[in-house]
Amino acid sequence: MADIADPENTILMELAGGTVTIALLPDVAPKHAERMKALARAGAYDGVVFHRVIEGFMAQTGDVAHGNLDKGGDVRRAGTGGSDMPDLPAEFSKIPHDRGTLGAARSSNPNSANSQFFINFADNHFLNGQYTVYGRVISGMEHVDAVTRGEPPASPDRMIRVRVASDEA
Repeated sequence: MADIADPENTILMELAGGTVTIALLPDVAPKHAERMKALARAGAYDGVVFHRVIEGFMAQTGDVAHGNLDKGGDVRRAGTGGSDMPDLPAEFSKIPHDRGTLGAARSSNPNSANSQFFINFADNHFLNGQYTVYGRVISGMEHVDAVTRGEPPASPDRMIRVRVASDEA
């Protein structure tokens, strides 16, 4: 496991292949970091599918309204919902969308991010300044790389369990 410097701002995402450790960036995007921690602590991300996974681009997940197939979700609707919390304002920064960074998924409205996020497979600098970056994978990127591709995938991978590292001690 990665050396965790700030357990309160570290997410542990369990995938089929192993754990992905994500360092949140609360100094860059405090509202987005807080939202991810709140949803993780509520168990909202557990069982949610990766509904949009594009080779060489990114893996998108986090639709807590429609993405949990065990709770009546539908993979064809995944990507159209969020949480019951209000949408978040954009928190754009100079942090580039490099491989392994976590970005806030949203509609065409920059202030519409809610629960969905994506992890970049590659340096996607064309997204810079248009989508909020609020974390980066510090270990386990190989497990993200192994997520099944598709829009949506025929048999989507899921986030098995998502927790804040400080809660696991």
